[in-house]
Formats: sequence, structure tokens, C-alpha cells
Amino acid sequence: MKSDTDEQLGDVVSTVRRSPDELVRLAGPGDAHQRTYRYLPSAELAALVRRCWIPVWSVPPGAEAPQRTLQDPVSLLVISGDYARLHGVAPELSTTTLTGEGWAVGLVLAPATGYLLAGPAEGSNDRYVELEEVLGDDGRALADRVRRVMAADPHRPEAHRDALDACEDTLRRLLPLDAEGQLVNAVVAAVESDVELLQVTQICSRFDIGERALQRLLRRRLGLTPKCLIQRRRLQEAAERLLHESVTQADLAAAVGYADEPHMIRDFLHVTGTTPSRFAAAQRYGWSGT
Repeated sequence: MKSDTDEQLGDVVSTVRRSPDELVRLAGPGDAHQRTYRYLPSAELAALVRRCWIPVWSVPPGAEAPQRTLQDPVSLLVISGDYARLHGVAPELSTTTLTGEGWAVGLVLAPATGYLLAGPAEGSNDRYVELEEVLGDDGRALADRVRRVMAADPHRPEAHRDALDACEDTLRRLLPLDAEGQLVNAVVAAVESDVELLQVTQICSRFDIGERALQRLLRRRLGLTPKCLIQRRRLQEAAERLLHESVTQADLAAAVGYADEPHMIRDFLHVTGTTPSRFAAAQRYGWSGT
């Protein structure tokens, strides 16, 4: 089944592939202020880039459109008409407030990639650096190239293709991926996809790595602990179920691997700023945030 975006993309779909859905976007329904186009990276860049997204927005004067997302445990590369930045991992809820009219070209990087661009991740979480600081003249050239192709019509599929090609041309130099990068990509993928991985010792056993070595690896490459990865997966699953199912908090806690309901509620509140019940209500009546 084609979406409305598929209809607009037409033949360009053959050269720029659509991506799977984003991880859970914690916002109220019916956001009419933006349209988001999503793509997969080229196959050869799959070890460096998870997916790409291009939001285009138009918010009435004096209004704001906050976008709240529980992101992947990875860095983001974002270029807009006003800035070009590498965002570190966001351990908790990330909020971006849209105003006026604009667009952005964003890449959700693979777990290994942030370190390759900016060095050790510890201390860089919830922060960003200007792309020029990371890539020098190449960062400035990339931003200029993306803005040049997006300026005329940010909805145009050919502009999306050219902008993403520019980003991929810049990242291609990071290949081939180092062995440690391959390992961190594999560990994060396993935690995100296997609901049976509930203990750090299980991860260590699967990848034949000591607990301290695993902790050092994830601190260096992501600025996170193994427990944080597991918690993120659980909360993503909880939010996804709340979006699509009518479920009690007790049943939800059991379904996502928590030993008790209060523990899940505390984690959900700490990371997202709201409780599961309020989040579920927000999907029906609009986001309140608390």
C-alpha cells in the first residue's frame, strides 16, 4: 500500500529507498504543522546510517510546535537552513520546538558512527557540536551543498535525493567500519530486537565479552551503560503498546519485562517526563507533557 508520500515520490523511490517508521514519537495526534519524508540509506552505508528523515514545516506566526521523541541511542547529523550540527546521544526525552517555516535534512546514525566523527561519546550526551567543528572545511562544504539543493523547494524528491547523496558522500570516508564499531552496532541491535535480553550478563554471554569491557565499550562509543540500553528498549516497547493497545499499567509492566508496575512508572516518568497513563491519554486528547 502506498502512502501519500509514495505518490509524490513516484519514480524517485527506485533511487532513494523509504525507511521503516521512526522509533516512538511522543507527541499528541494530528500534527498539521509539518510533513516528514523518511528514507533508508544506501546499502553500503548501512553500517554507518540507520535512516534519514527530512521534515518540512510551516508553523503560524506566534505559534510553536514542540516535537518530543524518545530517540534511538545514537548520534544525529542534522542540517537545516540555519545550522549544521552533530547531536550526541539523548539519554532521555528529546524536545525540538518548531517555529516559522523551515526544513531539515537529518540522519539517524548507527551506534558506531558518532565516535568516528567526534571521538569518545562520554560527556557529549544531550549536547551538539557544529558540523564544521567536527569535519572542518568538509562540514561547511556539506552544509552549503545541502542548502543549495533544498532551497528552491524542500518538498521536491530530487532535492531529497541530492541532499542525502551529499551526506553519504561525506560519510563514505569512514568505511570500512572498525571491529569495535561492528561490535557496538551488533550489541545495540541485539538489545533493541530481542525482548528476552533483560540482563547485562545475557548480553555478555551472547557476545563473549566481560561486563566491565562491555561497560567501557558502550561508555566510549555511546556514553551509555548496558542497563540504559535495556531500559530504552523496554520504554520504547511500552510507548508503542500504549499507542496501539488498551492495556493496564500492570499488564504493560509485565509485557515489557518489569518485575513490578511502580518500577516501570518511575522509569517512564524519569525518561519521558510523563506517566504511562498520561501518555496514553495524550494520544487521545493532545499532549500535555506532564
